[in-house]
Amino acid sequence: MPSRLADVYRDHYHLHHHNHLDFGSVHEVPESHAWPPLDDYPSRDSTDVDSVPVIDLTDPEAVKLVGHACMTWGVFQVTNHGIPIYLLKAVESESCRLFSLPPKQKLKAARLPDGISGYGLARISSFFPKLMWSEGFTIVESPTEHARQLWPQDYSNFCDVMEEYEKEMKQLAERLLWLMLGSLGINKEEIKWGGYKGDFGDACAALQLNSYPACPEPNRAMGLAAHTDSTLLTVLYQNNTSGLQVLRDGTCWVTVPPVTGGLVVNVGDLLHILSNGHYPSVLHRAVVNYTHHRLSIAYLYGPPMNVQISPFSKLVNPSQLPLYRSVTWTEYLRAKAKHFNKALSLVRLYTPLNGFVDINDNSSVKVV
Repeated sequence: MPSRLADVYRDHYHLHHHNHLDFGSVHEVPESHAWPPLDDYPSRDSTDVDSVPVIDLTDPEAVKLVGHACMTWGVFQVTNHGIPIYLLKAVESESCRLFSLPPKQKLKAARLPDGISGYGLARISSFFPKLMWSEGFTIVESPTEHARQLWPQDYSNFCDVMEEYEKEMKQLAERLLWLMLGSLGINKEEIKWGGYKGDFGDACAALQLNSYPACPEPNRAMGLAAHTDSTLLTVLYQNNTSGLQVLRDGTCWVTVPPVTGGLVVNVGDLLHILSNGHYPSVLHRAVVNYTHHRLSIAYLYGPPMNVQISPFSKLVNPSQLPLYRSVTWTEYLRAKAKHFNKALSLVRLYTPLNGFVDINDNSSVKVV
């Protein structure tokens, strides 16, 4: 069984090759990137009455507030999170430096077809007939190898900034996960894979830099199509340009406005499983802007690759049966690679039939 995130992607993710668009050279959306009108749900901005919660992590009621936000939204923003402002600005600056490079230079650090790290299109692109108005750069473990391809003589600052950011994000992700688990009434003794000190020392993570260039026809393009994250949680920094939207109660897309110095936190599929469905894995997407370039940096945080993830026993009783079968992140990523947004439903227990869907089966979905 693979024990590293990079190994799982090498084994199970296979990307289709596409020509990379030079976004700065086009004056209209080409047919390859032209999406049909999106009429699934209406879009609206946040309001004072109904907006994504913003939580001050120094608030004595933080555990309660986080739990309520997870249950009602599946997403929230945090302030006073401990990540220095200078570091947020530095990672934004280095990300802009990367995406400002000429297309041919960026492609020197292109992600391999069976790899995870490097420059390339959104990994979910192969599930859609149209391409997305975005480009990305993924970092798992050290960014040095790909950074040398981008800046042969000047790569050290990029690496230093990204490595410091990853270190700070790991600590924040641990803190956030304990807040989320604490709101469910889960303590450290109940998480064997949390480590002796409760620091989730063997947790796996990736850093995803995303660029959404200004678009001449934003109503005909999609920055990043709707999806859930295959993580425990994701922590996102976005610059001052709006674009992130979350699906609210299955009725409308709500914009998550940037908060100065704030970070967006969303529930991933694995935390949804651990919570036995109490905390929804929020469906989210990114739309594009006519005049402004949008940048986001996502820290994707998950458990050790081969730890069994299943609903906590204290959340299961005769009146609340387990909704999901046990699954490792390795198995779940494999399911996501094959079935995309259907993966979560494929590990859901069918209690009336006393069976479950076998995500390891290579044929069509079936109940066993």
